[in-house]
Amino acid sequence: MEHQVKSIRPFIGAKNFEISRNFYRDLNFEEIPLGPSMSYFKTGETGFYLQDAYVKDWVDNTMVFLEVDDVARYYRELVALDLTSKYEHVKLKPIRELDWGRECFLIDPSGILWHFGEFN
Repeated sequence: MEHQVKSIRPFIGAKNFEISRNFYRDLNFEEIPLGPSMSYFKTGETGFYLQDAYVKDWVDNTMVFLEVDDVARYYRELVALDLTSKYEHVKLKPIRELDWGRECFLIDPSGILWHFGEFN
C-alpha cells in the first residue's frame, strides 16, 4: 500500500469519565471534547480517544505505550504530579531497566496500564 500513515489513535475506556478527564488533564494532555461522551487527548502530535464507556474485561486488559525522550526525567515529573494521592486506584511504578531500554508504569483511575519508555 502506498500511503503515509499520519497517526494511530487508540480508544480507551473510563470507569468514571469525569475523573479520567481530570486525570489526563493533570497528566498534561490537552483535551479536545468531541461530544458529551468522548474526548481526544493529545500531547504534541500524539493522542488517544477517551470515551465514557467501561467494559471491565476490556479496560483491565488495555495497555498503552508512550515513548519519551528521557524516561528518568519523565518519571520525576510524574512523581511531582502526585497523582497517586490525588486519584483513587492510581499507581506509579518505578523505572525498570530492560534489554531494549527503560520504562516506568502508571495505572490510571480506571485500570489502564500506561508504559512510559525510552529505547536504547
